[in-house]
Amino acid sequence: MLLKAKATDSSPAIELTPVIDIVFLLLIFFLVATTFQQTEREMQIALPEAESGGPITVSLRELVVNIQSDGSVIVAGRSVDLEDLRTIVRDAVEANPEQKVTVRADKSATYDRVVGVLDACKAAGIQEPYLDTVPLR
Repeated sequence: MLLKAKATDSSPAIELTPVIDIVFLLLIFFLVATTFQQTEREMQIALPEAESGGPITVSLRELVVNIQSDGSVIVAGRSVDLEDLRTIVRDAVEANPEQKVTVRADKSATYDRVVGVLDACKAAGIQEPYLDTVPLR
């Protein structure tokens, strides 16, 4: 007597139970985390006052000084002379003693003008002005 073997299904089956478990765990995690964040935002806290307090973004802002090929100095989109530059930098240093200044000069600008700008920055209290260049390719 010949017995026929049962046909076995050789295609792999994907178990969905572990996937559904993970999705529900992630959903619960994000719901709980969102609830904690909302509770933390709604706390009534009286913050202390400080004389020298200020927004973080203002204190980290870098001052960029551009020197064009004709020798004109541009700060924040407006043309300034060296005395105005010294005043702008001095005010920035008073607001933030760790103020950073980057000097960007056109390659055809005179060396004398670049030195004048660097000197104005040093006189205003910047210890190490940064001279910006373009790397070679």
